[in-house]
Amino acid sequence: MNISDLVDAVAATDSKLTKAQAKAAIEATFAAIRDAAAKGDEVSVPGFGKFAVQSKPARTGRNPSTGATIQIAASKALKFKPAKALKDALG
Repeated sequence: MNISDLVDAVAATDSKLTKAQAKAAIEATFAAIRDAAAKGDEVSVPGFGKFAVQSKPARTGRNPSTGATIQIAASKALKFKPAKALKDALG
């Protein structure tokens, strides 16, 4: 499913909702999650899951083509943990 499929699915849930309104709502939702993650906040959606920022420390790795040791910089990643209701729905 891509963004246009998602917009179509959301717009189909209510006859008063246009595709433009659905797209604006979806974009606003993703922007709110992105902004919260940028601040380091956790976003919890009951029945769906949690979005949280996870810090990864710097570490030493190896270049697979040369075998040389390299330093991998510290980074942050957005992690998603599904809620029990979502896990149960997946079977």
